[in-house]
Formats: sequence, C-alpha cells, structure tokens
Amino acid sequence: MSSAPAQLFLASGSPRRAQLLRQIGVAFSRVVIDVPEVPAKDESPEQYVTRLARTKAEAGWQSLLATRPRATPYASQPQVVLGADTLGVLDDQLLEKPHNKAHAAQLLRSMSNRAHTVITAVAVTDGKQLDVALVRTEVCFRELSDAEIEAYWHTGEPVDKAGGYGIQGLGAVFVREIHGSYSNVVGLPLETTAPLLSKYNVPFWGAPE
Repeated sequence: MSSAPAQLFLASGSPRRAQLLRQIGVAFSRVVIDVPEVPAKDESPEQYVTRLARTKAEAGWQSLLATRPRATPYASQPQVVLGADTLGVLDDQLLEKPHNKAHAAQLLRSMSNRAHTVITAVAVTDGKQLDVALVRTEVCFRELSDAEIEAYWHTGEPVDKAGGYGIQGLGAVFVREIHGSYSNVVGLPLETTAPLLSKYNVPFWGAPE
C-alpha cells in the first residue's frame, strides 16, 4: 500500500452511514451507483449481504473510473471506495423495509419481546484488491403494544428503515438490550470499518497534520 493518504468515496446514499463516517472524522465524497437488492435463490443472509457490499464497492469503483479519469489504482492520491449493506434477520427471514403500514406493524409485532440479528457487510476496494468484513449484532426488543406500534408508524420513522425501526432515533425505546456493535445496527460497524479504512490509508479522526 502507498503511504499517501487515500481519498474515500462512499458508494451509498444512506444518510446514516454518512453520519457515522463523519462521527469518526472520515472525509469522503459520494459516488452514485445502482445495484439491485434482490436475494438469489438459496442464498443465506450472510451470503446476500456480503454479495451486495462487494457489488456496491465494485460498482462504485467503476463509476469512479467513468466520472474521474484519473481515478486509477496508481494515481498520486489513491482513491478508495466503500460499499456496505445492512439487514435484519428473524427466524431465517429477512427484515425488509416496510412496504406499508400493515407490513410495518407485522414486522414490529414479530420482533416484540424477542431477539433478532442485524448483519452488516463492509467492502473496501482501491481497484487492485477488495476486502470484506461481516459483523453481527443481536438486538433484543421489549414487548410492544399495538398502540405503540400504531403511534410509531405515524411518526414517519419506520418508512425507510430495515425492520421498520431506527435504533438511533425514536425506535430506541423498543430496544431492551443489544449484544455486539451498536453502530452496526445503525448501518456501519465503526469498530470494524476504521481498521479496514486504515489498511487502505484512509485516515479517521480527521486528516493528518
């Protein structure tokens, strides 16, 4: 690896991943990608999330090459792309973003007074190599009432959240305990991402003096 600090590009439109990177002082730019998120037949949740993270990172690199001709593995300032994907799993079923109010209620009822698993895959590439890390966190919900589920839907928060809740927002009141990485549940496991970025000479805690 080159000793020169690398420029990071985030192949994700997620505001939560962007916020988490800023939280640890990582400077980055966005790169636009379009990757279908459809599980393949007989693909396990771990295989699915890993494939999506790899595909997003690779698509981000190709987009970078198309929009920035100097974005090569041998540029004076190396470029690095990060792709990630997060999903929830309960009883071997994926906890998707809710399609509507009824689906959101179904998801939340299924998690009430139970534990589910949140899995994130993080992929980083510099065009020469690609590394992937997989992180799991167990999230335990307290018992939820139908009135709470109804009221939570009307806050608007569940609409774009996998599993229909946001642990970093209003949905925090549902969580009794977690086992593992909190930032993983938000969408990017920082304790795993930071060392991975360091391997590619992307600084965190702000750029070096």
